[in-house]
Amino acid sequence: MIPDDMPLPAREGVYAAFQSLQEIGLPMTPLLPVEIPSSSGTVRCHVKAESLQPIGAFKIRGGWWRLSNLSDAEKERGVIAVSSGNHAQGVAWAARRLGIPAVIVMPRNAPKVKLEATKALGAEIVLYDRPGEDRDKVAAREVEQRGATLVHAFGDPWVIEGQGSAGVEIAEQLGRQPSRIVTCCGGGGLAAGLGLACPDSALVIVEPDGWDMVGQALAKGDIVRVGDDPPSTICDALQPDATKPINLLALLGRAEPGVTVSDEEVRTAQRFAFAKLHLVLEPGGAAALAAALAGKVPLDEDTVIMLTGGNTDADSFAATIAGV
Repeated sequence: MIPDDMPLPAREGVYAAFQSLQEIGLPMTPLLPVEIPSSSGTVRCHVKAESLQPIGAFKIRGGWWRLSNLSDAEKERGVIAVSSGNHAQGVAWAARRLGIPAVIVMPRNAPKVKLEATKALGAEIVLYDRPGEDRDKVAAREVEQRGATLVHAFGDPWVIEGQGSAGVEIAEQLGRQPSRIVTCCGGGGLAAGLGLACPDSALVIVEPDGWDMVGQALAKGDIVRVGDDPPSTICDALQPDATKPINLLALLGRAEPGVTVSDEEVRTAQRFAFAKLHLVLEPGGAAALAAALAGKVPLDEDTVIMLTGGNTDADSFAATIAGV
């Protein structure tokens, strides 16, 4: 259930977040044309290159909007976030800019590049074992000990609104709302925000094989948790145990469930983005493109594919590009 004291995200909040990000000088990420091969030739559509954000991912949007809406007392006590890396950097970036203490709960096996980047932004890191430890319990302990505010990676109304600012940009850059937005999906924060920003656009969420907790929840109409022995995936950014009620409420009737991609399809998308768009994508940031290239989603000239992150270790990326 959604807590009684938690407001629901709103389209007005999405536009306010967009305005706030403009006021601090965050540039719009490019909306680039792309030709996707298909059985009938090629389809020309667009990609939104959120991998080119200052922290390398869209999470900067929600991090900024959530922290800038804290009260003065909350800012003084600081914030706690749980993340494998991208949300961590988004919160740490906003916290440094606003002068707020930030503690990030991160898995020990998070990509080294994400751990180092979060430290470089000045955040304190608390490590936990994945699998083995409950990250939410670790975060709850830190919140209680420090009196800090939890900034959830996706189940937070301000975070959802902040992520949705990408949809406002898309509509401005395209000159209209897209016919369809294909987006990578972890817990559903970005998808929920995009749905608010572009109510006339079809919304297609893409998750890794075996980690389609949002897709399954949409099909069932209720929260679905990952099993005890989930499959491995290279998409470290798209591995929540379950979505949250606030995300499910925002996505029911809006998003189309059931699209998943394999590790090899994701690697193919990473190679395509590097060769055709000259972009570096992390695995989780390439999931939507992977679905498009695999012919798993319908495409037309007004379709926009979200490229959500580019934070990947050099060695693993080089191996992917080389086809190793």
